Amino acid sequence: MRWLFRHQSGSLPFTRSGQWNFCEREYRGRRCLNRKRVCNEYNQDKVRKNSNFYPVILAGGRGTRFWPLSRKKRAKQLLALDGRHTMIQQTVARLLPLAVPQNFWVVTNNDLRPAVLKQLPRVPRTQVLAEPLGRNTAPAIGLAAFLLLRKNPDAVIGMFPSDHVIADEKSYRPTIERGAEIAASGDNIVVLGIRPQRAETGYGYIEAGSVFSGDVLRVRRFTEKPDAERATAFVAAGNYFWNSGMFLWSARTLANALREHLPKTALILEEIAATFGTRKFEQTFRKLYPKCENISIDYAVLEPRSAKGERQANIFCLPADFGWNDLGSWTALHEHHTAKSSPPENNLINASSVFALNAHGNYVHAPDKFVAAVGVSDLVVVETKDALLITTRQHAQDVAKVVRYLDEKKLHKLV
Repeated sequence: MRWLFRHQSGSLPFTRSGQWNFCEREYRGRRCLNRKRVCNEYNQDKVRKNSNFYPVILAGGRGTRFWPLSRKKRAKQLLALDGRHTMIQQTVARLLPLAVPQNFWVVTNNDLRPAVLKQLPRVPRTQVLAEPLGRNTAPAIGLAAFLLLRKNPDAVIGMFPSDHVIADEKSYRPTIERGAEIAASGDNIVVLGIRPQRAETGYGYIEAGSVFSGDVLRVRRFTEKPDAERATAFVAAGNYFWNSGMFLWSARTLANALREHLPKTALILEEIAATFGTRKFEQTFRKLYPKCENISIDYAVLEPRSAKGERQANIFCLPADFGWNDLGSWTALHEHHTAKSSPPENNLINASSVFALNAHGNYVHAPDKFVAAVGVSDLVVVETKDALLITTRQHAQDVAKVVRYLDEKKLHKLV
């Protein structure tokens, strides 16, 4: 059995070149494959690799709210925003104790695929799929479902965005294991729900109904990004959860749901999947995939299925308390890091050296420069070689509009 360990340096199980560091352990004693370093056990909690569990990591998109650091070929998930290792490397690392590397699949795009392959060298190259055209999450995860159904009729899929932060991995892994067990036990869909900390309007919400088992709840309905008044009411009600975007279902359940609710796209995906492993696959993928409907899995499957009623839909919310954050903007990144480290005056400044006077709540990224912050508050300043972003934490969500402007003006070097 192969186990993953954390080195005493506290780093994730990657070398600086992006290679995974593995250790091999027997029940009595352990032997480190990287003999130059002393290892401690990566996760103290007991974990089990499930041969039927397939993590599918969605790594498309451009992360436009993290411009100018995030670009077409270096999107948010490929950046080290929360430590020395990138978001997608961290996503894979925390799932490795649950599944063998050969069971990982990544859906990305042509711009990002070379970097993904470099950062995740143990994931089989053929299982890093590049969408010829972005079609949202329903076709992306749907293709994985039809591919895996042909490979393993008992496959259970975990759908994971590639850019989330999980603070408590010891709680995270047992939660995923439990969700996979529920997904494998029938025609069930499991969504990980995050207990809301505030009336957030940027997240989707899950309305939970009756108890299914223990703390697992049946789902009544999904609501996408409510206004402030509704979000406040949801939090006050006590039976609403943030939709984490992490789902578990068997490949068969998802494939059948797509056949029911998105039949035209399902037929296309089945045709593509039938050619996988042959010379026809790339051509078929490029030709047919753009014909899929451009729709999220939430709108395509979850909402119409939940409309059947909580006892007929077989959608379950598994409440999760493992320190989840989707780091959706520079503001969210600032809040995440200041909550962890409590820097002086809440200034988070990445620079060669810093002078701060009467400055509070600023986020500054200028790693090669001396930064002086004097009499300013709540600013976001991000410098790269070819661009400089200056905004406020309040308006950081609008950074995506900069990228839209650059696209319209065909300033391709800046995106």
